[in-house]
Amino acid sequence: MPVIELATHINAPIEQCFDLARSIDVHIASTRHTGETAIAGRTSGLMELGESVTWRARHFGIWQTLTSTITEFEYPYFFTDEMVKGAFKNFRHEHYFFPVKHQTLMKDVFIFESPFGFLGHIANLVFLKKYMIQLLEKRNQVIRE
Repeated sequence: MPVIELATHINAPIEQCFDLARSIDVHIASTRHTGETAIAGRTSGLMELGESVTWRARHFGIWQTLTSTITEFEYPYFFTDEMVKGAFKNFRHEHYFFPVKHQTLMKDVFIFESPFGFLGHIANLVFLKKYMIQLLEKRNQVIRE
């Protein structure tokens, strides 16, 4: 399974970074290029423990839906969202927040498994992991701004 780890330094308090990272509205802003919208579950505001959101977006020219749920939550240091339905075989996105002086270090750990066995493994190597890194980096850039 591919694992993506990103570290982003943000000139803002930990609580603000935590809230921006779990904001439906910020997520939509960061994925505007995919036409992503929240269509079910929580569709705006801040995600909480146990809440789900269903996203609809165009990736690789195909409209897709994906539902994820917040499965772990420790304000303002950590939360996890996991796919419960969607194109991946599975994914888990862990969000960590560390106060560093008057700033925040935000760390993403994104673990995913593609469907289709060997073909999915090839897709990971050829393009999917890079694509997911770009999506996460764009999201983090929007949070930083």
